Amino acid sequence: MTVFLFELSFYLAAPVWLLMILAPNWSWTSRIAASPLTVVPILLVYLGLAAPVFPDLWAAVREPDLETFRALVALADGAGAIWAQVIAWDLLIGQWIYLEARRLGLHPLVTGPLLVLTILLSPIGMLLFLAVRTARRTSSAPAPTTAGHSRLR
Repeated sequence: MTVFLFELSFYLAAPVWLLMILAPNWSWTSRIAASPLTVVPILLVYLGLAAPVFPDLWAAVREPDLETFRALVALADGAGAIWAQVIAWDLLIGQWIYLEARRLGLHPLVTGPLLVLTILLSPIGMLLFLAVRTARRTSSAPAPTTAGHSRLR
């Protein structure tokens, strides 16, 4: 059952990722991506995996240390629960990137690869998106007014 739930967590997220990458301009994609409810099924999988190892999970988060965390992920359900949690949070990050990219008017050919990278290595995808976002904002910012030349009305 653990292997099934482990795999299910990704398959529950995959349709949302596919819409954001392959159908970014479809009106339903924006509606779906705007909903945090997309992660609820994945979080239910997380609960199914976390429940059997809850004492170990609680110990790992109550007083975090590397050895306690290693002991948790050495358990199949523990590793599965962490995986489902990562899949859920990565999806939320991806949805934010998608929505923010749309708001900024980034082309889907820029956003798509960033989303694929976010699926695979979310911290790197997120950092690259933040860099693109900063560059986009900087290039489209209005020129600052010179002190003494601005008027208040």
